[in-house]
Amino acid sequence: MTTSSSEQGVSLGMPQLPAPAYPDDVRARLEADGREIIARYPDSRSALLPLLHLVQAEEGHVTRTGQQFCADLLELTTAEVAAVATFYTMYRRRPSGDYQVGVCTNTLCAVMGGDAIFESLQEHLGVGNGETTDDGKVTLEHIECNAACDFAPVVMVNWEFFDNQTPASARRLVDDLRTGAPVEPTRGAPMCTFKETARILAGFPDERPGAVEASGGAGPASLVGLRLARGETAPARVVHPRGSGAPQDQSTAEHLSSHDAPQDTSASDPAHPAGPVAEEGE
Repeated sequence: MTTSSSEQGVSLGMPQLPAPAYPDDVRARLEADGREIIARYPDSRSALLPLLHLVQAEEGHVTRTGQQFCADLLELTTAEVAAVATFYTMYRRRPSGDYQVGVCTNTLCAVMGGDAIFESLQEHLGVGNGETTDDGKVTLEHIECNAACDFAPVVMVNWEFFDNQTPASARRLVDDLRTGAPVEPTRGAPMCTFKETARILAGFPDERPGAVEASGGAGPASLVGLRLARGETAPARVVHPRGSGAPQDQSTAEHLSSHDAPQDTSASDPAHPAGPVAEEGE
């Protein structure tokens, strides 16, 4: 004797309806941009990643409508598009904030205070991992290595670096993002919204004045090993706390954002020390 799914207490639910289409004017604009992207590749399927950034720039995350658009343009199934969109964490699957604030909690950043920063921001913003503040400004997440271990602990906002953070400096950073106060990364281009960042990642020019010139690469600390490998002697350098009035050698001085913490990192915030709270075995 067999029992039905209803008798077993299992609800199969209604099948999901097709994704709603973009309005005609939006689809026409996105299709023109999408054709431009596809033309860059000998195999149209290779354009899927930037196309997903394109639709993310439209709505702030990759919706079912965006996935259907990509599938139609590339003559793929929505399953093929969804498999890619759900594989990469850079594609958001639900609405998110204007600023994606990622706190590195990988090994070195965690040891230097990244876990304390993340815990502090959760409490300060009243959100959990992957959640967005009520005003729609900030989405907080813990992320794996930012490839900036020389500047640990590191926070990224829309993929721009904020180095040598503390819980206090990170709280000030998110407060400024929410109020619209000027925020300048440690390295890289000036801040823009997540949607604007997504369009740049889709391969379209960054048209903000001075943004391209401001884009930076690795900081001086990251290049020391390269200089030594080349047989160059790295000059001695002393970084003085900001506001100390001490002179700094401009030839080797690294750019510091006004939102960077002093170089002591987490140790400069006694209320949030890094490291274990007890000896092993206690």
